Amino acid sequence: QIIPVQASNPGQFESDSDALWQRGQAPETIAYHGRVGINTDAPDEALVVCGNAKVMGRVMHPSDSRAKQNIREVDTNEQLRRITQMRLVEYDYKPEFASVMGIKDT
Repeated sequence: QIIPVQASNPGQFESDSDALWQRGQAPETIAYHGRVGINTDAPDEALVVCGNAKVMGRVMHPSDSRAKQNIREVDTNEQLRRITQMRLVEYDYKPEFASVMGIKDT
């Protein structure tokens, strides 16, 4: 017997074959193959958080010699010359933007 059901969330009764969440290879991990949005339904990156995020640890962004190749010394005089050609600016946030973003020192 089939009982019709109307869901308030249209994706609530999708089949398991459509699920993108999977158990990870390491114990106690999960994997999602796609983009994740918190407080947004249109994430444009792997993870988009619209709101504050609290991190109780480190945010890791590996950038050492194990991830690089062709590492070589540079001419510091040439690099300083290039820096003098950069456009450097100072600015203040607009008050309406600062208040929405919770910025106190504009």
